[in-house]
Amino acid sequence: MGTATDGAEQRQPVMADVAKLAGVSHQTVSRVLNGAPHVRPDTRERVLAAIRELDYRPNSAARALVTRRSQTLGVVSFDSTLYGPASMLDGIERAARSAGYFVSVASLRSLDSRSVQEAVDRLRDQGVEGVVVIAPQTSAISAVAKLSSSVPVVAVGSGTQARVPMVSVDNRAGAEAATRHLLDLGHRTVHHLAGPAGWMESEDRQDGWRRTLEAAGVEAPPVESGDWSARSGYEAGLRIARTAGVSAVFCANDHMALGLLRAFHEAGRSIPRDISVVGFDDIPEAAYFTPPLTTVRQDFGELGRRALELLVAELAGARAAQVRVRISPEMVLRRSAGPAARG
Repeated sequence: MGTATDGAEQRQPVMADVAKLAGVSHQTVSRVLNGAPHVRPDTRERVLAAIRELDYRPNSAARALVTRRSQTLGVVSFDSTLYGPASMLDGIERAARSAGYFVSVASLRSLDSRSVQEAVDRLRDQGVEGVVVIAPQTSAISAVAKLSSSVPVVAVGSGTQARVPMVSVDNRAGAEAATRHLLDLGHRTVHHLAGPAGWMESEDRQDGWRRTLEAAGVEAPPVESGDWSARSGYEAGLRIARTAGVSAVFCANDHMALGLLRAFHEAGRSIPRDISVVGFDDIPEAAYFTPPLTTVRQDFGELGRRALELLVAELAGARAAQVRVRISPEMVLRRSAGPAARG
């Protein structure tokens, strides 16, 4: 015959249970949970041991009512599986977790002003302390510029005129380094496979490529464009392979470079003997392309950390609306780019 408690839910431990087991006051447990500095090390360890033994979980809602802090940040993200935006989101989430914040994500299909404003409003209704907006497109930049919000907002993207702090990878510098590398290998000029219109990464990388050729006194060849996908790189590669005199191509991202390599292989063009190829992003698979891809690496972890630093500074009252943080990318040299063929 069963007992009266069979089937009943076990009572969840509360702060008083932790205090009793640790032999301290309720206030001491609260100070340990809030990271207060004036707690003796042995007392702190007893409290933490009691928390582990009881599997105690603080009531975040009650805690927020007392402290007026939710320890939650909002992120407005473009609904995309593209490596860049997805890696930006991952970098922000990792940095937030390391800093002790939860993250609530609003993923949008369209980054127009209305959608971004509605997403920020929804996150604000959830009690977030601040919002990061991933703004890779010009439409998103315009949307951020028009935002009306009572919580701090930081933009993450390649560039913005918005009246909020911004952190981004220096795409122009990365494109300049990639183009200069190919010119230094002896190539007379460098062709460019650009990303789609309306993306700041695409525009900035094309601008960096063009500026480098102009500074070297080289006329820029006509630009081919793709949509960031390997398929579009393959289709552009078939066209480029039929173009006489092409010896070097800078691709605006690694996925398009992958398609380009496939097209050149099918056209009988050896890489890098006949054509050198440089990408951008350094996706995890880039080292395993055939041949391994020379590319420009973006540090998305650093981007997330710096974005969080700006947001925390805003939360602390250090208004920094004009702050513009640029993170320098780096060249990763592999085997897809080599010296220009003689003659």
